Amino acid sequence: MSEILNLSDPAPVTPARARKPDWLRVKAPTSLAFSETRALMRRLKLNTVCEEAACPNIGECWSQKHATVMILGETCTRACAFCNVKTGMPGPVDMSEPAHLAEAAVALGLEHIVITSVDRDDLPDGGAGHFVRVIEAIRAAAPATTIEILTPDFRNKAERAVQMIVEAGPDVYNHNLETVPRLYPTIRPGARYYHSLRLLDRVKALSPRIFTKSGVMVGLGETGQELHQVWDDMRSAGVDFLTVGQYLQPTPRHAKVMEFVTPQTFQAYASVARSKGFLQVAASPLTRSSYHAGRDFAEMQAKRHAEAGGSGARG
Repeated sequence: MSEILNLSDPAPVTPARARKPDWLRVKAPTSLAFSETRALMRRLKLNTVCEEAACPNIGECWSQKHATVMILGETCTRACAFCNVKTGMPGPVDMSEPAHLAEAAVALGLEHIVITSVDRDDLPDGGAGHFVRVIEAIRAAAPATTIEILTPDFRNKAERAVQMIVEAGPDVYNHNLETVPRLYPTIRPGARYYHSLRLLDRVKALSPRIFTKSGVMVGLGETGQELHQVWDDMRSAGVDFLTVGQYLQPTPRHAKVMEFVTPQTFQAYASVARSKGFLQVAASPLTRSSYHAGRDFAEMQAKRHAEAGGSGARG
């Protein structure tokens, strides 16, 4: 616990592209299921954040036929300092994407699916209508599949965009705060911390039934005190599920890793976060927004059901 008691100290600096510690090394994917999942995504012309964001868990997840699909193209209108998705002017929206995504959900036999997107500041609704079409297509093709979405902030369009998506009824609404407010100008310059916080609050206000979820990366120079304040802010907005994972620098042009946080510190962070009242907390070096999402959703359902005395409905 000594690593987090001095919460005001800045994180130690490590060299650019520092060698990863042993706890962050993962094996290259080789399984047949991984190859089959990749082939299916290629055939249906679907993008995955697993590939675009160079997720370290891709081998494990795809081997289990779990994938996080990234809708609305592969080009983002933002340029966040942590993200490996390419930036530029996106092409037109692929209107066949909802049907293709529903087909993939059926083909993979998914019990739980995670859908995210690039930022589409170029669209009048920020892409919210496309999220709705995707949710509706999956509900029609695979009604037993639970749906988790991870949306952008819908800058300048959030009120109507969020209402549209909430009305479509996803089981989990995720929007990541990503980092502490002090680091937004350099790490997430196109976004605003309190705007994202209000988005999460609005989802819960519109539909208390929907689980809300948010996550932060560590190792960017934040302090423990700052993280604790972010978690307090999340709880004030009614966030149910917190994820905390290690930031990894995807290329030399992205923000540097300032610290490789130890597994012991992650355990301590998880303990503090649970004490703040989150229904679910996932905190480890390899934790990502959609890592083990299906299992975590089932656990959240069970906890809510237990808290309600066994009378809870779906979601």
